[in-house]
Amino acid sequence: MHAMGYFRITRPVNAIVAGLATILGYLIAGHFPGPELLPLILTVILVTAAGNTINDYYDAAIDRVNRPDRPIPRGEVSMHGAYIIACALFALGIFATIAANLLCTVIALFNSLLLIGYAAKLKRIPLAGNLAVAYLSGSIFLFGGALAGISGIIANLPLAVITMLSMLAREILKAAEDLKGDAVGGARTLPMVTGVRSSVYIAIAAIAGACGLALTPIVKGWGITYLALMVPTTLFLLVAVLRARDCATPECVRLSGSTRLLKLGMFLALAVLIAAALYPS
Repeated sequence: MHAMGYFRITRPVNAIVAGLATILGYLIAGHFPGPELLPLILTVILVTAAGNTINDYYDAAIDRVNRPDRPIPRGEVSMHGAYIIACALFALGIFATIAANLLCTVIALFNSLLLIGYAAKLKRIPLAGNLAVAYLSGSIFLFGGALAGISGIIANLPLAVITMLSMLAREILKAAEDLKGDAVGGARTLPMVTGVRSSVYIAIAAIAGACGLALTPIVKGWGITYLALMVPTTLFLLVAVLRARDCATPECVRLSGSTRLLKLGMFLALAVLIAAALYPS
């Protein structure tokens, strides 16, 4: 067993980026970030890290085919060790919300249970797992807004829905890429039911919906500057997903690079939304 393996299994970069995304939710709720936001950032980092770890625990058989480079297949992390680390991170993350408010604690607890349910069961149910991940991604902004109360959650709904649709598209394409390993692991994903080509079309529709919402005047900071930045970003997202439009096999989807480019496009969109929240036009 290796200490670095236990660090890598949490996917720290993804966890930290998710934690920082909480700041945007608070900004959109109409509040400038201060020390009061630190417990929420810590919670998102810890719970995201826990979710990544428990996911690898349940996906050990699948990862031996799809991702043999991950810590458990490489023998860097034991199954028991991954389970203990995940439980500890979940507990610490939920505990951190005590310094925030009850609404934040409820969201953190619900999301933690959903992450466990996703890893253990939901990801093996067609579309259910994709929808769970989409919600969890969008809920980061709702969580940041929750520190300001119900009004903060309402203010973040447009951003949450845009994020959910974008993540849904990427998750479906990732499932198409991982078709072989998922079948070995006993999963039953959307591409297995509808076929790769149909799944790609669903992903394209989800991204189109996200881009359409992003360009309508429902997002805080919407204006000339926002549009000047968001229009090329949405075009980038559309081009990214359309690269896979003719794919009918997992190998084709993987070689198209769509999932990698979608991830980059989502980071660009996040940067635009932060700028719009800070400097509304």
